Amino acid sequence: MECDELEDLWRNISTHKSKSLLKKHLPEEKYINLKKRSTKYGTTLADVILSGCKNIDSKVGVYACDPESYKVFKDLLDPIICDYHRVKEVSHPKCDYGHVANLNFRELDGAGNYIISTRVRIGRCHKEFPYPPILTNVQRKKMEDIIVKALTSLEGDLKGEYHSLETMPRKEYQQLVDDHIMFRDDNHTLRDAGGYDGWPIGRGVYLNINRTFIVWVNEGDHLRFISMEKGSDLSSVYKRLIFALQQVEMQVDFAYDDKRGFLSNCPSNLGTCLRASVHLKMPKLVRCQEILNSICDRHNLQLRGGNGEHTESTEAVYDVSNKRRLGLTEYQAVCEMYNGVEELIKTEQKLEEN
Repeated sequence: MECDELEDLWRNISTHKSKSLLKKHLPEEKYINLKKRSTKYGTTLADVILSGCKNIDSKVGVYACDPESYKVFKDLLDPIICDYHRVKEVSHPKCDYGHVANLNFRELDGAGNYIISTRVRIGRCHKEFPYPPILTNVQRKKMEDIIVKALTSLEGDLKGEYHSLETMPRKEYQQLVDDHIMFRDDNHTLRDAGGYDGWPIGRGVYLNINRTFIVWVNEGDHLRFISMEKGSDLSSVYKRLIFALQQVEMQVDFAYDDKRGFLSNCPSNLGTCLRASVHLKMPKLVRCQEILNSICDRHNLQLRGGNGEHTESTEAVYDVSNKRRLGLTEYQAVCEMYNGVEELIKTEQKLEEN
């Protein structure tokens, strides 16, 4: 990107009111210091801040475009990482999924009165490839070949089929979108970060027979592993995900940093890159926003509409997940969500009694 274009981006974010972390952590002195830097992949400051400058309503506002970006632009990205993940310094423990074989979370809602479904997902990026918008179609296709080979070797209840967006009929694609299985290309912040460049080349979804294990290929992150099912059996969902991930890890090298954990194109999804969530119905509690917000703050929970990020809640159903990804282990992240949801359900029950 040309120097004049970078100046235009800087002028846009610096002269408009914005609550984004980009605006907060990129004063003029830092901008001047970083504007001539680039990574070995060719990533510049303009690539990193492009989406946030075009979308001043963004909450974060930056995307890393390759693994090296986190070091070359650390003066900007590290403060954003600390702010988002609520940590004093960029530091991350070793990967720890817990004692998966013996894991047994007590079901929080066996009767099905509150929890509609449970999901755990983990993002991963290949070690030797850049991220959008630096990523080329040739690289994207090469990555697709690598991961499809690994996924199609899975057995048992993980056995399934890869569906390529390049060859998928539009009707089939729309049905998978309607079933909340397939990703879409309508996130404006990711689009402006180059996340949909070359669509649909090198993109697709792996789906097991029972539709409880999914892998998105080349959406935003290179890979997104998802385990889900109806009800509140977190143990079943988590074990399935980790077992599948460990099988793939034996065949694919993922980008990892000793300070930042597993790397992603978005600083909000570093470290564990794990998001555990439930679709939770709480009609009484949503009328008590102060209590609801207090519980979420205490347990580091994030609330989204039932259809995902940037959507509104319908029928008092919220997507409730752990917010923190960095500075804690995978098992601890899952426990944060579990403990927070437990308190939300108990509070909802007390409000029903009054």
